[in-house]
Amino acid sequence: MNRLELVIPTEEYKQQILAYREEFISNSDSLDGTAGLHAAETFEEWYEALLDNSKEETKREGRVPATTYLAIRTEDSALVGMIDIRHRLNDYLFACGGHIGYSVRKSERRKGYATEMLKLALTACRELGITKVLVTCDKNNISSARTILSNGGILENEIIDDDGITQRYWITIQ
Repeated sequence: MNRLELVIPTEEYKQQILAYREEFISNSDSLDGTAGLHAAETFEEWYEALLDNSKEETKREGRVPATTYLAIRTEDSALVGMIDIRHRLNDYLFACGGHIGYSVRKSERRKGYATEMLKLALTACRELGITKVLVTCDKNNISSARTILSNGGILENEIIDDDGITQRYWITIQ
C-alpha cells in the first residue's frame, strides 16, 4: 500500500502549499520540482503559471509543458513533497534539469518519501508516453542520488558548471 498519492494542485491545497513554501524559505532550502513556487509573489500568481505551463499551447516563454503534483500522505492528507514532470526536454533540461524535479519538506525527510514520490512519478511518465526519463541531482546530494538509483537510475555522466557538478541519470520505464 502506498503511503503517498500524487495529486494535481488545486486551490483547496492553498494553505498547505503556502506553508510548504514557507518551510523551505525559512530553512534556506531549494524549492525543486515546485513549478517556480519560490519566485511567485502570491498563490494565485503561482497557480495561474502552473496551469499555463501544463499545456504546450499555453506554456510560458522559455518553459516546456509540465505536470506538477503534490505528494499527499494518505493517512492524514498532509503535503510532504512536490514533484514536477516535464513532458519534454529543452537544451537546459537535457543538460542539467531532467524530466523530473522534486522536493520533500525538511520535517518529512529521511522517511523514504522521495523514493516513493519518484516511483509514482515514473508511472505518470509512462502514462504521458515518456519511456526514458532523465533525472539529475547535485553530486553532493547523496540522498537524491540514492533515491534515483533505487528507482533504476543509471548514471550517464556528470556536468561541471559554475554551480558545481550535476549528475545525470537515465531511468528506462518498462
